[in-house]
Amino acid sequence: MITYQKLTEKELDTFIKMRIRQLREEGATEDIDLVPALQDYYERHMADGTFVSWLAVDGDRIVGTSGMSFVEKPPYFGCPSGKMGILSSMFTDPDYRRKGIAKELLSRVVDEARAYGCGTVQITASDMGVLLYTDFGFVKNGNFMQYKL
Repeated sequence: MITYQKLTEKELDTFIKMRIRQLREEGATEDIDLVPALQDYYERHMADGTFVSWLAVDGDRIVGTSGMSFVEKPPYFGCPSGKMGILSSMFTDPDYRRKGIAKELLSRVVDEARAYGCGTVQITASDMGVLLYTDFGFVKNGNFMQYKL
């Protein structure tokens, strides 16, 4: 039976391994050790409340992850609070896909963003995730651009 719980430091090592597995599955090929940077990020932002994650657990095994980072930018008409949720770390173990786990995790982290006061949630979706997000109500923004430093 699948249960859901919030990420704590106790599960962080497994969470980071799953995050790296997700990035590789999405096509990342860089040969760098991302673990220290991820560890630092999650510890700092979990401590100050600007990152939250819900996990799907089967027994003692984490089978699904989600993440929401909270950022703030100058308010604008589409987001008068200026508070935004950045969705990440949406990953379900291949053996557990197509069972509603990702939708439940997404619902929980979107609720966290709402409670935080966010006016919008954004994600850069993988090809696999697009259907999940559009079914949930996310709308593509064709103007999204990125400049790599």
